Amino acid sequence: MRIIFMGTPEFSVPVLDALVAAGHDIAAVYTQPPRPAGRGKKDRPQAVHARADALGLPVRHPVSLRNVEAQTEFAALDADIAVVVAYGLILPQPVLDAPRLGCLNIHASLLPRWRGAAPIHRAIMAGDSQTGVCIMQMEAGLDTGPVLLREAIDIAPDETTGDLHDRLSTLGARLVVAALNSLPDLVPQAQPEEGVTYASKIDKSEARVNWHQPAMTVARQINGLSPFPGAWCDVAGERVKLLGAVVANGNAAPGTVLSGFTIACADGAVTVTKAQREGKRALPAAEVLRGLDLGGRLV
Repeated sequence: MRIIFMGTPEFSVPVLDALVAAGHDIAAVYTQPPRPAGRGKKDRPQAVHARADALGLPVRHPVSLRNVEAQTEFAALDADIAVVVAYGLILPQPVLDAPRLGCLNIHASLLPRWRGAAPIHRAIMAGDSQTGVCIMQMEAGLDTGPVLLREAIDIAPDETTGDLHDRLSTLGARLVVAALNSLPDLVPQAQPEEGVTYASKIDKSEARVNWHQPAMTVARQINGLSPFPGAWCDVAGERVKLLGAVVANGNAAPGTVLSGFTIACADGAVTVTKAQREGKRALPAAEVLRGLDLGGRLV
């Protein structure tokens, strides 16, 4: 099929690779414009942009698709279908209508649960036991379109957003290729009206750990915000990111350091398994503690 691919972050890269490997004709790759990054704050291509360049594919990165010129250029590609995954721009109706078979979205949740921007983070932070990928026909609403294919996977109790991100990215790549292969035989299923939840964008204000919360809540926060933006706590004036945690036994005033990197919460405790000091790389918690004194209590 002649496909327009639309994606931006690392999550989208395996999907692009899978479409190319399956022999589809990629008419163009749409992605977000390069952004300042690194110490020099020089413009750096997004992950999909870099991968498309390596594959020799034409890349477009309009700031918006709302103007007539951008919509005309999109339609002129004469695509059979568009495949969209974590693109980052709203597609206006003329863009949705331009490909002969419309636009398919790869969404990292079991719709209608966790529509919106941060479905992986929110699933872990909410303590969901399962999530998955849906291949959805796009329409004007936010992740409201009918679903063509879905597949569920279990979430491990100590799984981080980073871990789950990689598994769902691989699953999405496999599932969209299967959907394209079987497209004439797939029956779109309308999403149920019950069970709708919204995965709002993660705000940095959510990242500071509050040890006065239950241990399970704290562990889910740490794992759900790992690796980005990273939950954190203050250790003697230094902001230390906490990038992995499991619930542990223990009972003391919230914030009390019980042993190693095991910290008491409102009920029970959590053991931090991975952390990152300011200006340092992420390491197993035991290695971080070789140069860091937690003191007796964290606040």
